[in-house]
Amino acid sequence: MDIRPILSTLRRHKTAASLIVLEIALSCAIICNALFLIGTRVERVNRPTGLADEEIVRINSAGIGRDDNADARYKVDLAALRAIPGVKAATATNHLPFDNSSWNTSVSIRPDQPVPSLNVAVYLGDEQMVDTFGLRVVAGRAFLPEEYVDWGALNSNKVTSIPAAIVTREMAEALFPGQNPIGKLLHDSWGEKPVPIVGVVERLIRPNDNEGPAHAYNSMLLPVRPTMGRFVLRTTPERRDEVLKAAVASLKRTNPNRIILAEHAFADVKARYYRQDSAMVWLLASVCAALLVVTALGIVGLASFWVQQRTKQIGVRRALGATRSQILRYFQTENFLLTAAGIVLGMLGAFGLNQLLMAYYELPRLPMLYLPIGAVVLWFLGQVAVFGPARRAAAVPPAIATRSV
Repeated sequence: MDIRPILSTLRRHKTAASLIVLEIALSCAIICNALFLIGTRVERVNRPTGLADEEIVRINSAGIGRDDNADARYKVDLAALRAIPGVKAATATNHLPFDNSSWNTSVSIRPDQPVPSLNVAVYLGDEQMVDTFGLRVVAGRAFLPEEYVDWGALNSNKVTSIPAAIVTREMAEALFPGQNPIGKLLHDSWGEKPVPIVGVVERLIRPNDNEGPAHAYNSMLLPVRPTMGRFVLRTTPERRDEVLKAAVASLKRTNPNRIILAEHAFADVKARYYRQDSAMVWLLASVCAALLVVTALGIVGLASFWVQQRTKQIGVRRALGATRSQILRYFQTENFLLTAAGIVLGMLGAFGLNQLLMAYYELPRLPMLYLPIGAVVLWFLGQVAVFGPARRAAAVPPAIATRSV
């Protein structure tokens, strides 16, 4: 189709055409960045933890007064918890992901490093920690029984070194890219001697998940039986409430002075932690939908106005032999050109808006992928929005050309 008549018509209606182009440009700039933000939030919410999310319940507690026999008491607590019907495994730990607690340490691969190689999360637990968490060992082995030490002995310097560590695949690759990490030594602040890596788990997310995708799984496990009041049990999803209630009752029986601070299924803890991210996704999705509706209404309104203004002109074209499909294509092509102009400006605006977000909110750079996605969405929206007015234009009979204005 020759677009010169279309361009000539648009030049005669510069104001209306410019308003539609600016509206499309604004929508393109906002939607591209909104889709990017939605994508990052959804990716964060759906990021796997490495744990058996639906099978874990956790109890946070605190004792009253000093307990000089905490190591022995915790062994009694865990024996009682493991005896509860439906419990597959149970452990005490220093923290779980999304639990408002975070133990971290710096590790180096050489003893004389002025700057540590990595900052990692540290998980402590006893012989059932790996099974309770639902972790999958992908290289090396799990801890041996003789490698476990009590927190009290470590804290009082009766034990001066930790005999082994298990790391995540991401942490191993970050420290020893392309190498087998089994047997490698880690230098940290957890003992006088370096700690050898004996196993690798597929993944284990950091407690607060605030380090970004590149560092989200930099975690390691140490064979230390903690006494921090955090208990984790693994059961079947349908028995979580039953097991959680029984576990709380068991802990109160073994220590009447214990205070239960929190008791939740881990899936609920995770959902609450990501609640703001989920709300942001719905908010941005609503903004995108509202912008698309407003843009579509603007296109429909302008196209309807132009059809009404050009009724006699359309009738003349029909009388000269123009078919309905040609009239339909005319308005669709006209809309395509307007949308294309708006998208070009909108892409520039999308980059500008992203620069502001990067400067003031420390957001990452907008990937190029989102620009064609936004363009396709707006092109499709434009064609759908103009289809109704274009059909009405195509239905104008040739006889209209003989009527007086």
